[in-house]
Amino acid sequence: MNEIRLLFGKPAIRNRMELISALRSLQSSHDCIVQAMDADKVVSERHIAFAVEKALAAFDLGKNIAKDPGVEILRYAAGERQIERAMFMGISETTARVALVLIRSKPDGRWPEKEELDGIIEQDEQGCSFQIKAVKETFNISEEEIEAVGIDRVEELVIERVALVETYR
Repeated sequence: MNEIRLLFGKPAIRNRMELISALRSLQSSHDCIVQAMDADKVVSERHIAFAVEKALAAFDLGKNIAKDPGVEILRYAAGERQIERAMFMGISETTARVALVLIRSKPDGRWPEKEELDGIIEQDEQGCSFQIKAVKETFNISEEEIEAVGIDRVEELVIERVALVETYR
């Protein structure tokens, strides 16, 4: 059984490549999966939990496209078949807030301590605070779709895109 933690905050390391390096180091030292995403594009914890479930199931079934579980999670979270297009869901030099996904598959594994994470992400209690413009662009959601279902149902539109990734084979 996989355990998921989703943390939000500002990147403590502004250089994207240095941040990615710190995330890889954290991943290898804790034997867990670590993936950072642009928090403006994460609509809910349910969105990420569903993407994680789908990505790990793809690995279990040998239907994964990415070789790295974190990249596969990013691909599902972005609702994309192509890895290159899914990278827009990830962090960039302009990312203001990070959604940091930690997945532990071993029950006896150790979560990173707060002090270890502080050098990577300045955590806040804000939680999901997606930006509708970024979500519309990332998931190709039209104004007509939002008018039809209402702004409060954007989460369902995004989760639908995550679910459809499997059908784009």
